[in-house]
Order: sequence, then structure tokens, then C-alpha cells
Amino acid sequence: MATTQECRAALDKLSDNMAGAQGDVRAAAALDRSLSCHITDLDLTFTGRLQDGRVHVHETLPGPPRERAQIRLALRGDDLVALVGGDLDFARAWATGRVRLEASFRDLLRLRTLL
Repeated sequence: MATTQECRAALDKLSDNMAGAQGDVRAAAALDRSLSCHITDLDLTFTGRLQDGRVHVHETLPGPPRERAQIRLALRGDDLVALVGGDLDFARAWATGRVRLEASFRDLLRLRTLL
């Protein structure tokens, strides 16, 4: 099971990857939206914003998200680390229920290039 620190490091790496993206991926990362990432096996939530092409984590809170963010992600810590590390395919993980992503339809269309 991934630790809180490993999950936070994975989010930081995702942010760095997004900041260095080009083309369509860069455009998708340019959203300005509230964000929550619930790590189900640790029962904690990282909250923040997707802004300026980066993930900005503001808080780490126990339990599920307290407020409804515009982009909501829920998964196990090991899956987050594997996704960011390139060892787990997002589409396959989403299709099998290992990853839940909720957002508006318009945001989902833009985010698909990131995934």
C-alpha cells in the first residue's frame, strides 16, 4: 500500500509532467478548476486546484472530500503511483472501476488528452 508521502509525490510528479506538456495536452492542462483526489485505501483526500497547467495541492484531509470539487478523482494509492509512473493505463483502470473520475462533460472531453 502506497503511503501518504508517496501519493503526494505522485501528484507532484503529475503536476511537473503537466507543466512540461506541449500541444493539446498543454491546452487541456490549462483548465482552472477545483480538484479533489480521494485515496480510498488510506481514506484521505488531497484538495486543491488544477491551474496554470499544474496541480496545486492545498490540503490533505482525512476521509472523503468534504466539498464537491469540479474535478474529482478517487483511487487506491498504489494505483495513483502506478498511473503517474506509467505502469497502469488510465483507460483500462477507469473501465474496470479501479479509478473514478468525475467532472462536467466539457471538462471530461478536455481532460481525455491528459489521460
